[in-house]
Amino acid sequence: MAENDSSETTKPGTRPGSAPRQTRRLSDKILIAFHHACDQEDFEVAEDLLRLLEVMLTRKPVHPDVNRRKNMESLVAAHERLWLLRHPEAQG
Repeated sequence: MAENDSSETTKPGTRPGSAPRQTRRLSDKILIAFHHACDQEDFEVAEDLLRLLEVMLTRKPVHPDVNRRKNMESLVAAHERLWLLRHPEAQG
């Protein structure tokens, strides 16, 4: 086989020469960035990311989202994490 035969290096379901398919939704990436900001103790950035995520999840969806309840639970958990990080005395 030739060295530049793309059939060996191409993953199933992708086209040779195409960019890799993104598997995470933008809201998932923002949530990951939020947790990273919390880990870095950058609470101002974490709050901004959380506000942006809230806007994205609470607006009327273009397509019905079967994961809406899970998304909202993640949003509530993120708010709780940020609050607990800002108020460590409340953890008792």
